[in-house]
Amino acid sequence: MLKAVIIDSSAIARGLLNTVLLDGGYDVVGQAHTCLAGNVLLIKHTPQIICVARDCIEADEPAMLAMRREWPKAMIFMVSSEFDQATIQKGHSMGLNGYIVKPFNAGTVLKTIRNTVIATVKRQQAAQAGAAPAEGSDEV
Repeated sequence: MLKAVIIDSSAIARGLLNTVLLDGGYDVVGQAHTCLAGNVLLIKHTPQIICVARDCIEADEPAMLAMRREWPKAMIFMVSSEFDQATIQKGHSMGLNGYIVKPFNAGTVLKTIRNTVIATVKRQQAAQAGAAPAEGSDEV
């Protein structure tokens, strides 16, 4: 079971996303209202999935960048009710893996996370296959 942490300044949004993730089979190990408080949860639980509200990212970009640097294998999703091209580009430059739209549609949220997990695993497998010497080659 993949572990998740939710970081959102809205207790209602945290609760709704918590329910969606739990119903989808994810283990929500912590919730925080700021990126700084979320970093403490990441140290404690080492989750594979981190859902961070856009306002929390904008309020503390250094803490968000620290998350990406300290947990490079975690999948980080920005959560927001509105996305524009500039926000998506900035998210990509910060190393975000995906985007979850509010209000939450359980099926869409779970599909977004599932597709991102699958794509990440495929990229890792392709990278490992490319780095490993081919069978029967003289490489050691």
